[in-house]
Amino acid sequence: MIGLAIAYLRDRPLTTALNVLLLAISVAMLVLLLQFGNQARDRFERDMRGIDLVVGSKGSPLQLILSSVFHVDQPTGNIPLSSLQLLRRDPAVKRTVPLALGDSFDGYRIVGTDSSFADLYKTKVASGRSFAAPMEAVLGAKAASETGADLGQEFIGNHGFSEDENGNQSHDHAPFKTVGILEATGTVVDRLILTSYESVWDVHGIAHADEVEGGNQDHGDNAHGQRHRTHSTATLHPPPDMRSPAILQANGTELEPELTALLVTYRNVSGAIRVPSMVNRQTEMQSAVPATETARLLALLGASIDGIRIFAWLLALTGGLAIFVALLNMARSREGDLALLRVMGASRSQVFLTIILEGLITAIMGAVVGWITAHSLISIARSNFPTLADLGLTPWQAAPAEAGLIAAVLAIGAFAALIPALRIYRIDPARTLARG
Repeated sequence: MIGLAIAYLRDRPLTTALNVLLLAISVAMLVLLLQFGNQARDRFERDMRGIDLVVGSKGSPLQLILSSVFHVDQPTGNIPLSSLQLLRRDPAVKRTVPLALGDSFDGYRIVGTDSSFADLYKTKVASGRSFAAPMEAVLGAKAASETGADLGQEFIGNHGFSEDENGNQSHDHAPFKTVGILEATGTVVDRLILTSYESVWDVHGIAHADEVEGGNQDHGDNAHGQRHRTHSTATLHPPPDMRSPAILQANGTELEPELTALLVTYRNVSGAIRVPSMVNRQTEMQSAVPATETARLLALLGASIDGIRIFAWLLALTGGLAIFVALLNMARSREGDLALLRVMGASRSQVFLTIILEGLITAIMGAVVGWITAHSLISIARSNFPTLADLGLTPWQAAPAEAGLIAAVLAIGAFAALIPALRIYRIDPARTLARG
């Protein structure tokens, strides 16, 4: 029966191809929506876990979250170094993680921070050690594998966050040394390069004190157990359009140490009530809640996604209707052939099953082509759009809900073949042949 069903489909290739195409397009659209929605939501939840608040320069709260938590956008600006001590002294704050952003290597962002970053993301060093002195760097698992960096190798950071960014300038005078590679975490850390925020200042010739109160508490000791003293007196003045967001040229002559953002974790519930209000009203900074901004972003996208999803299902139903019309016309034109099969010994059930199989095979081909197309498009998009790669979108990761989606499409194909199959099931072979 399967061979006969396939033969019938091959007998009308254009009609079969059209039906497969309609179903494939609908399946591809539904799989794309499912993949983007699930993977983006899962990635957002993993990356912002443990971060209750982000403090940064005035601007768009969503941009602040995207740049400081997900590392997929430009920072909003800089904040004074004193803000780090301000929040670390607050009794309602459990942890404050400083970030100094603005440079990258081979497209991977260099993040100036301290030991609290490792505590926040629970990172572990797979090989080597953590950074312990200026200009030492630890690479995330993906950053290390993609760049081919190994322990002891040096690399030069560039202004900006992409390899082809306009005005990109490298810091040849201040190479970083790779001292460690992190284990894969499945979070944003995998594509980051971590160093001390003092290193970011040193790279840009920013003079800073040898100790920062409440700042980098664990990374100031060198290999001999002595506090590393930094007296950077050189001044570096990159063109304004090339200046790192982590740099501010004070009074047009002197660069002052600043930070890009602070990732805050509360000690108790009262922090969620008091700290954001204090930051927004009493300082020149702004605070943004990752959960709130992410929910707002998904809500903005939700209406469009729902509309596309409805259209995709309508397209799938249209494909089912096309299968129904094709099989109904086939049943009418081939009543004599099918009646002859009955006379030759084929049972009603076998003939009925042949028609159902035609609908199912068409649906299977559409589902398979659509699934492969969707995941191929994700792979292509990931290769051509760095933001999608930064979000960690995995091209060939099958979602559990895809099985239900494929089953629904197969059900549409089988249901579309049901009425034509019943028509064939009820024919009288003798009367049909006599009429022919």
